[in-house]
Amino acid sequence: MLMKIHSEWPLEREIGRKIIHLLSLSYLVIYFVVSHYFSHKAALLALSGLLIVLIELEYVRIELKAKLPILSYVWKRYRRRHEGKHLGGEIFFLFGTIIVLASFDLRIAVAAVLMTTFGDLVSSIGGKLGTLRIPRREFRSFEGMFAEFIVDVLVGFYVVRTLSGGSVWWLTWSDISGFPLWGVIIGMAFTATFVETIVTKLDDNLLIPLFSGFVGHALLVLLGYATF
Repeated sequence: MLMKIHSEWPLEREIGRKIIHLLSLSYLVIYFVVSHYFSHKAALLALSGLLIVLIELEYVRIELKAKLPILSYVWKRYRRRHEGKHLGGEIFFLFGTIIVLASFDLRIAVAAVLMTTFGDLVSSIGGKLGTLRIPRREFRSFEGMFAEFIVDVLVGFYVVRTLSGGSVWWLTWSDISGFPLWGVIIGMAFTATFVETIVTKLDDNLLIPLFSGFVGHALLVLLGYATF
């Protein structure tokens, strides 16, 4: 049986919560499918439509206090107590996804979204299992923070390699054309990890993709790889 570790929130429920969180990958699937068959703008409109639907469901949950099949069970079991009267994290995550896809280089935007998805998962589980607690961060651990940074870097490398035709992965630190992209990925990973670690009151589902995406795109612009 999974135990409660470092908080009143059981590890079992935290894992279930993060599995549901992985459904946010559907945001990128929707974007790529719609943009492939139609256009970038159409894909953003599709995500905006989904955002409206999710907000309407939250209205039903929060304002009307209505019970819906399956959803009511999921809401009750996998939302923390303080989330009961507030918008769920999926709303902020989708909002952040739309912003980064609309504003930043596609490689940066996708990396920022995936860093939020997988980095947050690793950080949360590491925060439960870790023993070296971060001062003034009750549910954070140094093990979780380090694991998140490593996962974010790997996610960034994979995204840049995939969306760049596979060549960037093989560039070395000594290659003047390759160094900046590696530096950008590490800068994004550091930003995502930093935001995840220090933020306790605001919703990091919005802040992580927004801040890491902004840093990544700004670095690309400064290095001459992208424009505003």
